[in-house]
Parts: sequence; structure tokens; C-alpha cells
Amino acid sequence: MNESVTKVLAENMWSIATFSEEDVNVVPVGFKTLADNGTLLVGDIMLDTTIKNVNANGRIAVSAYDPKTSEGYQVKGSAMYFTEGEVLDSMRAAAMEKFNGAVSVKGVIVITPEKVIVTTPGPDNKKEVNN
Repeated sequence: MNESVTKVLAENMWSIATFSEEDVNVVPVGFKTLADNGTLLVGDIMLDTTIKNVNANGRIAVSAYDPKTSEGYQVKGSAMYFTEGEVLDSMRAAAMEKFNGAVSVKGVIVITPEKVIVTTPGPDNKKEVNN
């Protein structure tokens, strides 16, 4: 992902969309981060339907935009849910620091981007971002 995409993702809330045969689900998430390896991480605090859908098919879409400029991007990719390991330990430590123990992280969704699409209004809308 290029610098423009990572800046929008880093500085704004995300909406994540998942689906299964029975259900489509879109939720806003604020407890998220970009990993150094290019994956996107979402801490599971209350994402029951999202996790069910990720486990059903491993597909996800993330949408983020800057409300001041309307610059936005959609990231489509694969997702896996982890309930143990280093990535979870890291997210739990970040949650402890951010929320002072008020919430706990049950797991982490690790998103591997496959396609990034411009959602900014204008001539580049719907164009795929090349890395």
C-alpha cells in the first residue's frame, strides 16, 4: 500500500464488511492498526458476527476515509482470526494501555490486502491503487 492509503488507514476509523451464506455484516472499528508487514490488524472486543463470517469464508473488506478531505480507500483481502500468539499478545498490551483495562481483546483479525480501490470522489474513483 502506498503512503496515501496507509495515512488514511492510520488516521481514521474503519468500517469492515464480512459475509456468510446467512448474514452480511458491516461494523465500525476503532481498535485497529497497520502492521509493519503490510497486514491490517483488528482487535476483537465485540465482533461476534464478524468473526463468525471471517471463519466461514476468510474474506473481508475495509473502508476508511478522511472526513475533512473525502480521500478514501477500500481494501479487499483475506482474513484470519487468531485467539493466541504474538499478534494477540501485542494487541492485548495495546488495549491495556489505551483502555486502562476497561476492555479485553478476545482475538485478532489479521487482514492480508489483495486489492486497494480508490473511493475518493472524482476521476480516480473506483480505480485500483498500484503499489
